[in-house]
Amino acid sequence: MNFSTFPPQKKQSLVNKAFQFVESLPPSDKLLLKCSLFVFFVSLIFTGLALSEQYLVMVPQRGGVFVEGIVGTPRFVNPLLAVTPADKDIAALVYSGLMKLGPDGVLVNDLADTITVSPDGLTYHVTLKQNLTFHDGTPVTADDVMFTVARIEDPLMKSPLLGTWDGVKVGRVNDRELTMTLQKPYAPFLENLTIGILPKHIWEDASPDAFPFSQYNTEPVGSGPYKISKINRSKSGIPDSYVLVPFTGYVGGAAKITSIKLAFYSNEGALTDDFKKGVITATAGLSAHGMDALGDISKTHTVQKAPLPRTFAVFFNQNEAPLFRDKAVRQVLALLVDRTPIIGDVLHGYAYPIDGPIPPRVDSTSTIASPTDTTQDQARQMLRDDGWKFDEGSHRWKKKLNDVDTELAFHLDTANTDLLEGTAELLKKQWGAIGVAVEIEKYEQVDLTQSVIRPRKYDALLFGTVIGRELDFYPFWHSSQRNDPGLNVALYANITTDAILADTRTTTTTEERVKKNELFAHELADDIPAIFLYAPAFTYVLPKSVEQASMNGVAEPYERFATIDQWYMNTESVWPFFKK
Repeated sequence: MNFSTFPPQKKQSLVNKAFQFVESLPPSDKLLLKCSLFVFFVSLIFTGLALSEQYLVMVPQRGGVFVEGIVGTPRFVNPLLAVTPADKDIAALVYSGLMKLGPDGVLVNDLADTITVSPDGLTYHVTLKQNLTFHDGTPVTADDVMFTVARIEDPLMKSPLLGTWDGVKVGRVNDRELTMTLQKPYAPFLENLTIGILPKHIWEDASPDAFPFSQYNTEPVGSGPYKISKINRSKSGIPDSYVLVPFTGYVGGAAKITSIKLAFYSNEGALTDDFKKGVITATAGLSAHGMDALGDISKTHTVQKAPLPRTFAVFFNQNEAPLFRDKAVRQVLALLVDRTPIIGDVLHGYAYPIDGPIPPRVDSTSTIASPTDTTQDQARQMLRDDGWKFDEGSHRWKKKLNDVDTELAFHLDTANTDLLEGTAELLKKQWGAIGVAVEIEKYEQVDLTQSVIRPRKYDALLFGTVIGRELDFYPFWHSSQRNDPGLNVALYANITTDAILADTRTTTTTEERVKKNELFAHELADDIPAIFLYAPAFTYVLPKSVEQASMNGVAEPYERFATIDQWYMNTESVWPFFKK
């Protein structure tokens, strides 16, 4: 037989054989096999989902629109002239400095690559990072830094930063290097290096007189993480809102939130109304009443709270009111102060109680003990032991001081604001409970500064001081600062604390500065030149979709944007090996 006459057999694939096998099965077996395969594939899907849930990671993605409301109208979006919160907030997004606040609450390099300090603490050598540019593509060089400092130091510019740069000499080494030389060591000087750098090529032709009127004060060009995309204006040309987009050339890389809108309001009431309508979704620095007006936002928003390096206290002027020279009087007044109702009833919990000059560094839950039921009796006895006598007829304490009949009565001056008025009224009530007569005098802020504080015309002053992140107490408590323009409003003089304060300014290590500040606080507590009440809390209301917003170390409200380039609103699930 010739087998070559048969056609070749076509080879079947395994898939075809499998289908033929299934078709050859009885109907009952075929149904059972199909059910088994269905169960197998469903199990495989659920196993995959379980593995994804366990091993996939969430990574930030670009996207999202962030809308924040701010009370005020921008006028000088310029680091050298900015005064209002609106100005400073936009400047913080548009401009970058040599350094900035990092997520851990300490200063880190921004435009600077390296900053070295000479052993004597006088010379700072700065090297810029490579390939830095402004928003218009022009390179950032040492010349821009020198120009910025020179303009600050020009008295004709009237920059509010002039005092912090007094006597600093800047020298150019090359395009990326420069030196800054101080007249004497000053440890907090690094704070100066956070100031935003102006582009020289834009501003160099503007005279000091023309500087405030430049269009670039409202249409700024910087090198920060965001640049201006659009300015919406009212019919009168005043900015209603700014829209900003990421600057792809930012030294830290392009920010992830693709659009930021800052809307401006004339008052808190209008802002909170729009917040409740959903027109804006974030806001910062509201008063206690403003926060209450937002209502219950816990399901949609996060409220971040952090203490600012500011303190509010009652300062005694012993020159104007001799009765405060009696230490027993100051001790009694301090003993009677109950901070709990001040924090709760007046400040609605948005403050931290303090009993010394050092504000809390972090969000604190610590409290200061309130007076007990016997405190008033103790206070009365302390006055009697000190020679004070209570006149039942006039309901006043009286004593002869320096041969002058003196009543335990004084004026308490403060600013005409709800918070300070409420605090003053509570203090008056607490002191009045044992017969201390207090008359409250309220002033508009400008009048308080010009007519009361500068000439030191007050018995006692309820006032706040901005200490700053480095806690430099020298301007507020050194005896050389007792007269205007010094800020020692208690007119305090103590040789020991003077030495501590001067030494602290030249101490470069944080640990040593902390020790010296604690020593200073201990000396101050013994003298009682003031009664410290509270440190205000900075509040930031953010939608829950915003991640990585850090308030660590914030000393000024605008510093909430210091880490804006790391914030994100969108995420994506990926396998770990795809994570960048």
